[in-house]
Amino acid sequence: MAYNSIQNYSNIYNFYMTTYAPKSSTPYDSHKKSELRKVYNSIVKMNKEAPLYILDTSRESYSFAIGMKENARELRNTIASLGGLNEDEMLNKKAAYSSNENIVSASYIGTPGDSASAPSIEVEVHSLASAQVNMGHYLPSEDLVNLPAATYSFDVSIDDLNYEFQFNIKPEDTNRNVQERLARLISNAKIGITGQVMTDDEGRSCLRLESNSTGLKNNKSQIFHVSDHRTSKTAGAVDYLGLDYIAVTPSDARYSVDGEERTSPSNHVHIGRTYELTLNGVSAEEGETATVGLKTDVESLTENINTLVKGYNSFLRAASEYSDKHPKSNRIVHDLGNISRLYAQGLTSAGLNLNLDGTLEIDSEAVQKTAMSKDAQKAFSSITDFTQSLVRKSNQISLDPMNYVNNVVVAYKNPGKNFATPYITSAYSGMMFNSYC
Repeated sequence: MAYNSIQNYSNIYNFYMTTYAPKSSTPYDSHKKSELRKVYNSIVKMNKEAPLYILDTSRESYSFAIGMKENARELRNTIASLGGLNEDEMLNKKAAYSSNENIVSASYIGTPGDSASAPSIEVEVHSLASAQVNMGHYLPSEDLVNLPAATYSFDVSIDDLNYEFQFNIKPEDTNRNVQERLARLISNAKIGITGQVMTDDEGRSCLRLESNSTGLKNNKSQIFHVSDHRTSKTAGAVDYLGLDYIAVTPSDARYSVDGEERTSPSNHVHIGRTYELTLNGVSAEEGETATVGLKTDVESLTENINTLVKGYNSFLRAASEYSDKHPKSNRIVHDLGNISRLYAQGLTSAGLNLNLDGTLEIDSEAVQKTAMSKDAQKAFSSITDFTQSLVRKSNQISLDPMNYVNNVVVAYKNPGKNFATPYITSAYSGMMFNSYC
């Protein structure tokens, strides 16, 4: 088990997010004061009329409520990334292209209004950002561990945080048993390092540790450091397994934009407020570049609709996965089905077909044909209306995921004659800290 020597609530939140739900950070997760005030007023209004109920406090219910809230947020952010949440901006985002995806792929991060002034650029990649890799000693896999039976521990320092890992070695443990145990221990701790057991042709194995992040930050020479010099339990495992040997030193990416050389600790870089680039490979020869620019309106619209369909289908499947253990989750699937059926005729005309399982399928040729027609704006109005309905539904689920948990209603309030009850919202937020109290 890993213990963080620095107690702070951000670690609790990170555990909550990585354990129960997808975690992503986008510009759409930051909000203006007016938007936060609107959310607050919505919570107050919702709590004022919410019935009293007994919560289902099972771990499965926690996972469901947290997962659906975050999946709803993901769907909303996906829609917002396609141009915005307003009707005039929705689905109007420009799409970027790269002439050589093997070198670099690109996405447009500017606003629709700025696309006219977005220039094409030439990108050359000299080297990619690399992660830190520690390779332990190769030891005979089936031999017994040459360490006394005891409780051992070692410290891992990463991102200015210190973690201590403790484990037991028994007389019957082999080298591979211990290596596999530590690989799982470190990987499951989710501290930014992945452990893996490697084998060679001679029947030996070693423990490989790789950082999830790349590059060098704050003028440091390494991303993580392993030591047991000042650990609380028995020392010696680090030297025996060779966990402190750095086989690959982390390095920054080196690339050029229009001939100007730049560096980055990550292979994901921003070019102003116009493009987000993903460096995929090194240019085969000096001077080989990839051209990055904007696609045509028809191509951009088709890509936006593709992204919308993927986001919708992903959210629908996520809700369906809970149907066996949480029958009330079928309400989400049912509500989404009602929305899609309401606009089914218009969606089909625009090139989106509704499948029997409720998912959508895009006919790219039909979409492009519709986009080039004279009545394109009218033809795509159903998709815009459908998208706005999805935004409203995702906001509702994100605001009150407990509405879809298997709760037992005790009493309904007298409509219009109630005060706000903040404890209703606390039922959800309390799950974040439940295991830590």
